[in-house]
Amino acid sequence: MARKNKKQLKITLVRSPIGYSKRQKATLKAMGLKRVRQEVVQDDTNVIRGMIDKVSHLVEVDEA
Repeated sequence: MARKNKKQLKITLVRSPIGYSKRQKATLKAMGLKRVRQEVVQDDTNVIRGMIDKVSHLVEVDEA
């Protein structure tokens, strides 16, 4: 059963992934981030939280 009023996170790419591993670049791509200062809104799930932890040095997270 789907929940109403799901929490969402606004994720902003604040640093370039140049010089970081392919795996971290792939994580950013999976979240929908391509350019610096680009923002995406994702549901607050354990999967997204794990991705954020892996690239926390490149992104900024706020509640949407």
